[in-house]
Amino acid sequence: MRALLPLLRTGWAWRAGSPAAARLPRGKSAGPGPHRAMAFYRTEERGQPYSPDYRLFFKNVAGHYISPFHDIPLKVDSTEENGIPTKRARNDEYENLFNMVVEVPRWTNAKMEIATKEPLNPIKQDTKDGKLRFVANIFPHKGYIWNYGALPQTWEDPHQKDKSTDCCGDNDPVDICEIGSKVLSCGEVIHVKILGILALIDQGETDWKIIAINVNDPEASKFQDIDDVKKYKPGYLEATLNWFRFYKVPEGKPENQFAFNGEFKNKAFALEVIKSTHECWKTLLMKKCDGGAINWCHHHQIREEVKKKSKCGTSLASDSNI
Repeated sequence: MRALLPLLRTGWAWRAGSPAAARLPRGKSAGPGPHRAMAFYRTEERGQPYSPDYRLFFKNVAGHYISPFHDIPLKVDSTEENGIPTKRARNDEYENLFNMVVEVPRWTNAKMEIATKEPLNPIKQDTKDGKLRFVANIFPHKGYIWNYGALPQTWEDPHQKDKSTDCCGDNDPVDICEIGSKVLSCGEVIHVKILGILALIDQGETDWKIIAINVNDPEASKFQDIDDVKKYKPGYLEATLNWFRFYKVPEGKPENQFAFNGEFKNKAFALEVIKSTHECWKTLLMKKCDGGAINWCHHHQIREEVKKKSKCGTSLASDSNI
């Protein structure tokens, strides 16, 4: 076991509402304060960052390995989450309260993403032609201009045409751009409220981009719909549109296209997209549609698969919590 310790670097992702909504420095504990009881998800790093073998695995509060794609709920329960009571929200607030898995912190360049085709769906850095992917700096910006991530338990079906874009989905969870003031950490799970949505068309596929804000942001109460972003963060939506239009151009690719002439749709439209993609995810999980290589296996299947993939051969596979 001692030999495995250098391989396992863990950090806590705090529930939205906790003052410490970030992973603790390695080797630090939560201390005697109330934060320890509020931690719902823990992350476990394997491999070196910025390397092809780097993975960020997720555990729940009981210490069991989970999938951030399939096991973290889409909606935030208004009364409790993982058995821990939470403050009851008003009905209208609860209806617009979702979990977000942060993949890419603001201002960073590494293209981190949930590995939908691997057991447990850890976060990894995307590769292309054997090389790690980094997004270019699109003047005047540095890296991603929001905290970027995914909505768990959503899926954009690549075999189903979206009625509003007339294009099929991109075979991934729905992407989300969090516009709050705080730079978040890769692997954090936060509560967000939805403000609007942009329909990116990426090589003929619908790739929705949700605009949302961390409910724990100091200015979150100002933002209720997409027009509030225009009012309180002037220029941010225009910058978002330009970022998505040009971010692949430095790679030699053409500009990206958008449905609705690049118009941002409002919260109500976004909530319908989320509802639809959640239904697609449920259909995928029941194996009523073709998910291709997407992995949704759980504990009884994971032991052998992870054992085969693990370099040390005994780490995750020997964990009694699997």
